[in-house]
Amino acid sequence: MEGLLDAGQGRILLELARKTLENSLTGGELPQQPDDPVFHCEMATFITLKISGNLRGCIGNLVPAGTLWEGIRNNTLNAAFHDQRFPPLKAGELQRVHIDISILSPPQPIDYENSNDLQSRLRPEFDGVILRDGWRSATFLPQVWQQLPSPDQFLNNLCLKAGLPEQSWREKRLAIETYQVQCFSEEKL
Repeated sequence: MEGLLDAGQGRILLELARKTLENSLTGGELPQQPDDPVFHCEMATFITLKISGNLRGCIGNLVPAGTLWEGIRNNTLNAAFHDQRFPPLKAGELQRVHIDISILSPPQPIDYENSNDLQSRLRPEFDGVILRDGWRSATFLPQVWQQLPSPDQFLNNLCLKAGLPEQSWREKRLAIETYQVQCFSEEKL
C-alpha cells in the first residue's frame, strides 16, 4: 500500500500506543491529538503486541471505527487487555512489549473460479486476507505470511482461525477479500 503517512507521523502513532499502554497501567493522561489532519481521518487499524517475537495481543478493525487517532488508542487497549487468547497485560511486561501498527486499505473482494485460481490471485507478504463463510470469519494481516509463506498454509490456518475445517477453502467457494497495510513498528525504529 502506498504510504499514506510519513515516518514522523508513524512515530507519533507509536508514541500514542506506548503512552496508552503506560498510562493505562500506571495512570496518567493520554497524549492530545495533534492538529495534523491525517490523525482526524477515518482509517481501519490493527495493533499487534509482541514479547520476544511472540504474539501477545492483536486486535483491530477491518473498517474504520472512528478517527485514526481513536483507532490506535482503542485498539491498543483492546490488544493489551481484551484479546481473549491472552491474559490482560501486566505492568511487568510493559518494557518487553513491542508494538506494531497496521493501517489498512479498504478490503476488496476477490472473484475466483476455484481453489487453484484463489491461490494464484493471492500475493504473499503483500495481501491481508479476510475469509468469510456465513457468520464465521477471520483475517490474517500481510505480516502473517512470514510464518505461513505458502497460500495453501495461509488459507488452511485462516480457515481454522474462523472455526472452519482446514480445507474449507478447497471444498467450497468462500467469500474472500484482500487489503494492504502500511506498517509502523517499534522494532524498526
